[in-house]
Amino acid sequence: MGLDQLWAGWRYEYVTSATELDRDAGNGGCVFCRIKESGGPSDQNGVLWRGQHSFAVMNLYPYTSGHILVLPNRHESDVNSLSREESIELWDTALCATRAIEAAFKPDGMNLGANLGRAAGAGIPLHLHLHVLPRWSGDTNFMTPVANTRVISESFESTWARLHAAWPNDR
Repeated sequence: MGLDQLWAGWRYEYVTSATELDRDAGNGGCVFCRIKESGGPSDQNGVLWRGQHSFAVMNLYPYTSGHILVLPNRHESDVNSLSREESIELWDTALCATRAIEAAFKPDGMNLGANLGRAAGAGIPLHLHLHVLPRWSGDTNFMTPVANTRVISESFESTWARLHAAWPNDR
């Protein structure tokens, strides 16, 4: 079985600009830090929950409706640099995100993961974040690879309302 290749020359500009994006993030350019400072949970900032050491926010560029990002409050790229308290709350927040997604969307499955570093696929590598997103049998189609487009089935505000209402209050 051979390896197929997909020519994506349009990505050259993105790949070569990645280092500049990383440098800017250290100078107040971190979108996650701006969101962290944007106030309490709201469908305007996408924040679903805030804790002492972490917060959960909807992904503005989701793979599917219900895609949540879980982040430490502290601007940190290295998971091993988190304190015990930060690690515990980060993981607990990820568990709450899975519960909210299950209650709000009843998916067939779920992705939970982290891309640590630019080479691992992190779009914003200087602020550690976990991805939690629902998946359904048959939710991938030709649109992403052929048209470079994702089909999102619900508005940002509607998705926020569903997830915020389903967020576990026992934490």
